[in-house]
Amino acid sequence: MGFYLNSTQVFSLYESETKKPYFIDKTEILSKLIPLVEEGNNHICITRPRRFGKSVMAAMIGAFFGKGIDSSGIFDSLMIAKVSSKIDSDIGEKDKTLNYKKYMNQHNVIYISFINPANLNDSYDDFIKSIEMFITRDLRKSFPEVDYWEGLSVPDYLGMIHEETKERFILVFDEWDCIFHKDYVTDNDRKRFINWLAALTKDKGYISLSYMTGILPIAKYSSGSTINNFDEYTMATDDKFNKFFGFTEAEVDELYRRYESNVNVKDRYVSREDLEYWYDGYQTPSSERIYNPRSVVYALERNRIRNYWTATGPYSEIATYIVNDMDDIKKDVALMVAGESIPADVEEFAATSMHLNTKDEIFSAMVVYGFLNYQDGKVRIPNKELMDEFSKTIRKKKELGYIYNLANASTSMLQATLHGDTKTMEEILQYAHDTETPLLSYNNETELTAIVNLVYLAARDIYYVEREDKAGRGYVDFIFYPEKKVMMVSFWNLR
Repeated sequence: MGFYLNSTQVFSLYESETKKPYFIDKTEILSKLIPLVEEGNNHICITRPRRFGKSVMAAMIGAFFGKGIDSSGIFDSLMIAKVSSKIDSDIGEKDKTLNYKKYMNQHNVIYISFINPANLNDSYDDFIKSIEMFITRDLRKSFPEVDYWEGLSVPDYLGMIHEETKERFILVFDEWDCIFHKDYVTDNDRKRFINWLAALTKDKGYISLSYMTGILPIAKYSSGSTINNFDEYTMATDDKFNKFFGFTEAEVDELYRRYESNVNVKDRYVSREDLEYWYDGYQTPSSERIYNPRSVVYALERNRIRNYWTATGPYSEIATYIVNDMDDIKKDVALMVAGESIPADVEEFAATSMHLNTKDEIFSAMVVYGFLNYQDGKVRIPNKELMDEFSKTIRKKKELGYIYNLANASTSMLQATLHGDTKTMEEILQYAHDTETPLLSYNNETELTAIVNLVYLAARDIYYVEREDKAGRGYVDFIFYPEKKVMMVSFWNLR
């Protein structure tokens, strides 16, 4: 019907997702959103790292509620059709029999993906003007009976439509924070954008639901001018929507069964253990394990385990803070590369701030962007995929000093080990130990472990490292299991 209003493009996007071989049905989230639509004037913001299914979920919501096209052919066979008689028990017995068909394709949905604006632009004003122009065009086309006044804002037009027709709207904003990473956007533009969102959503009778997704939690400037009408849900602090973003253990099991039964795959090079080792490791506050969905799907589709992470933009900026060694952050990175968890006070990370002043702020940003997992007051590198990204940073950044030197000595250490050159091994370990002494406790087991991990960093390219494994009468400190056909290496009692 329109470019942004009740767009059929949203339906097409989600329909194509449902036809893919590794599609996972997350429509149960609608059972939590329908009561909010019924009440009206509700606003939620769900933030997750990149590649965690936010855009697919936003498209699904637009396709379900929007009047653009009959979507019963999709949703009648999905989970929402099965759970609609159990809609959110919190809302009371009398409402438990709500039928999803009562809400499907019955609402005016304005769906905006801020990552894909209608027109190419190179200024903030052009960016917003393009969005407003298309929304205004859609509204005039869909509600021609309204007596519009010229020169008004989009919120004004929506208010006029509601006043004359009683129609209400669902707003779906995907990648709301994308604008913060555009080169042409200034700090003042960011403030203007926050105020633009506030003018569109705050205290508006025409809204049934505002649903917003992105990576960054909402920036809060002041109690008087912000979009503090949104309830925010992050992966690190809130469980309510966690199972709808990323893949759960059970969902990965199901996907792997599909992979095993795929007749088009003659030789299978991905194991279930591979998926766990490479892409698992995120956890919800209730300790449910979450996998990176994009990487799991890519691995199964391409029949190949590898690093599918794309470390661009914010990661490069955060790496700069590591290089600058704020609050001895190099030491903590070294320990995390060794597989340790580091105590951290993770707080909400403001969308407009890349001016990080403390170690906790840096770690908070890394959790928000998905580079670290946060659980029980500690941060850690969640899996092999992310460990590789940290390893790349360590081996590229000369500014990291001793960490860079140790990591780049790891190739020599691996070769010396494989050839039984104990003299070279001893020299590298002694150098590592002495180099670390100013920062690490000389006989602390955890930090000794970090040294060993650093000087064998190159081994991670071809080995899976297991620590504290039972062997014989005791425990082996490290076992390097070959991922390729090379010699298996083990280290006994390095204490």
